Amino acid sequence: MHLLITGGTGLIGRHLIPRLLQLGQQVSVVTRDVAAAREKLDPRVACWSGLAQQQDLNGVDGVINLAGEPIADKRWTAEQKQLLCESRWQITERLVSLIHASSQPPKFLISGSATGFYGDTGDLVLTEDDPGHEEFTHTLCARWEQLALAAQSDRTRVCLLRTGVVLAKEGGALAKMKLPFRLGVGGPIGSGKQYLPWIHIDDLVNAVWWLIDNPLQGPFNLVSPYAVRNEQFAATLGQVMHRPAFMRTPASAIRLMMGESAVLVLGGQHVLPKRLEESGFGFRWYDLQEALQDTAA
Repeated sequence: MHLLITGGTGLIGRHLIPRLLQLGQQVSVVTRDVAAAREKLDPRVACWSGLAQQQDLNGVDGVINLAGEPIADKRWTAEQKQLLCESRWQITERLVSLIHASSQPPKFLISGSATGFYGDTGDLVLTEDDPGHEEFTHTLCARWEQLALAAQSDRTRVCLLRTGVVLAKEGGALAKMKLPFRLGVGGPIGSGKQYLPWIHIDDLVNAVWWLIDNPLQGPFNLVSPYAVRNEQFAATLGQVMHRPAFMRTPASAIRLMMGESAVLVLGGQHVLPKRLEESGFGFRWYDLQEALQDTAA
């Protein structure tokens, strides 16, 4: 297949693309900086300089839409919120427009989202059937999903990736989590009772291929079947890194540093991958300690 990927140089894309190439797929990546992308990606990957010059997506068998400004890197000013939204919404809208303009449209659109769709929902156990809690992350993801679903037709199916915290050896949220532990000041954040939905990068990549390779559609929670509370995650990470894990960071300090975006670490979701498991997908990484030993040790 010829697969078109946006956000291909991000954490997920950097792990997904080698797997797709290994499976014999032809991969093209949409990028704003072709030269930089070529330095990071396998030379077999073709680079498209944006989508403005494209009239349709004829010849593309499937689209994987992972583009979006990192959500936790900066405080959520009005300008940053707008950037977070536009970086996701605009490219998704453009992809859908090109799909509709195609006489032979891609067979599928697999489009990013996040467990942030549900908002901060405390101890509620959530599946794909549950609505979101009204707050910024829900607004961001709900609109993102709505735009992607506009591509759905009898010739193009749409899958939505409600991804949790991705555990990978380099980059992503785990790299930021590991730093205070290395310095000996790691520990729970706030109450520590908030749930942290996580997934090993290998399971995420396998899940994306599962969605490509099976006639599935709709939202899918890309999370381990066993979410943990923040305090359990911190204790396990400290154990794996052989570092102390008792320095609790007060919620007030987090709010002072992060402002409104503090909800990303002080809030949480107890999310289950119901639809993935019902479809027959098998997870490799169930146990948090094993997953962290593989990615953080």
